[in-house]
Amino acid sequence: MGQLVVVSNRIALPVNGKSSAGGLAVGILDALKKNGGLWFGWNGEIAEISGEEEPVTLISHEGISYASFSLNQNDYDLYYSQYSNTVIWPAFHYRLDLVDYQRTAWEGYCRVNKLLAERLSPLLNDDDIVWAHDYHLLPFAAELRKAGKNPPIGFFLHIPFPAPDVFNALPDHKIILEMLCSYDLLGFQTENDKHAFLSSLSKVTELSTTQEGRYQAFGRTFSVACYPIGIEPDSIQRIASGPLPPKMVAIREELGDAKNIIACERLDYSKGLPERFLAYEALLEHYPHHRGHIRYTQIAPTSRGEVQAYQKIRHKLETEAGRINGKYGTLSWTPLYYLNQHFDRRLLMKIFRLTDIALITPLRDGMNLVAKEYVAAQDPENPGVLILSRFAGAACELTSALIVNPYDRGEVAAAIDQAMTMPLSERIERYQQMMAVLTHQTIDRWRDVFLQDLRSLAV
Repeated sequence: MGQLVVVSNRIALPVNGKSSAGGLAVGILDALKKNGGLWFGWNGEIAEISGEEEPVTLISHEGISYASFSLNQNDYDLYYSQYSNTVIWPAFHYRLDLVDYQRTAWEGYCRVNKLLAERLSPLLNDDDIVWAHDYHLLPFAAELRKAGKNPPIGFFLHIPFPAPDVFNALPDHKIILEMLCSYDLLGFQTENDKHAFLSSLSKVTELSTTQEGRYQAFGRTFSVACYPIGIEPDSIQRIASGPLPPKMVAIREELGDAKNIIACERLDYSKGLPERFLAYEALLEHYPHHRGHIRYTQIAPTSRGEVQAYQKIRHKLETEAGRINGKYGTLSWTPLYYLNQHFDRRLLMKIFRLTDIALITPLRDGMNLVAKEYVAAQDPENPGVLILSRFAGAACELTSALIVNPYDRGEVAAAIDQAMTMPLSERIERYQQMMAVLTHQTIDRWRDVFLQDLRSLAV
């Protein structure tokens, strides 16, 4: 078996001789280190010349080869800013109202995928296997096949796959499905995502199964499976239980007996932040005995700030935070802290450990690793409570969390009230049940099972 070739929209190039990767990228790097391999993709830079003329830069670090090149401004705009983030992202998160479809963007999206395939082809050996990641690369396998390369190619979708009535509203839905069938193995976060893909496929073409349990459509044979992505719970526990910075000690002392709610995600309309603010307001309104004894901190760093939908949500959150604090706050108590800034991940794990409740209520999410990280960061002898949206992929595994409908502000408010008064024995029991899941379904297991299944297709 040859090398593993990982393909992603953007790669985490080493900085000053050190790996700059974190989270998911760590799991990918471990696989590349074990087997020897290549990580290929866009380097994050905009070039003056076209992608066809931009040279592929090859560097090696700790036994891993990194191959990357720049995109020009037009390709970046059409492939990334427009089609990936104003068509696929909103549609796959069930927000058809935010889809801004342009035929030129679709053509640019396909052109960049073709460019990626053409630039990678000379670097491939006959016995390599290829693992492509996420929604930027839906056409990639089809383009690699057109370039004359036929290694085993796997694909993992890190975001949800929408129900057929949503997905099939996209003008290019049939050709996208046909392109996806060029992969040998398609991996999804949840069984719901897997079934949504197969249901969408069955509505546009004949879908059959082989005796080996594989699928056939558009003249291709492929496998489809669910691979819920995990975390590194042991690493997170070590980070979270380490010494606290002096400022954090002071904040904990300032809170006293007050309960502290934390929520942390990038600023995105899929995360349900305005709905969450209103649910917190419902708590303050209908459970007035909690006023002055609770504080909610929302961390939401800006992402894709150039997209109008993201500008609108940031303005809405700033307005709602000010209104809620103005209505319920006192001279000695601020009920809601909204922080539109980035925090170091190691510091966040320590913050999670000191927080009584995590409020993670996306309207739709592929997995939501923050929910898993919050649980892993807890003190086993005095754990906090996780309140989790039923529409996050993590809800399929973390069933001992308080599962809520994020659209029902009354239900979310009631869950916060339940978390505020939950006995220690119940908190420990729920924590232990969730940790049993996290220590089994780690990011290492996710990666190893996927690659084992992909390699089996090459035999």
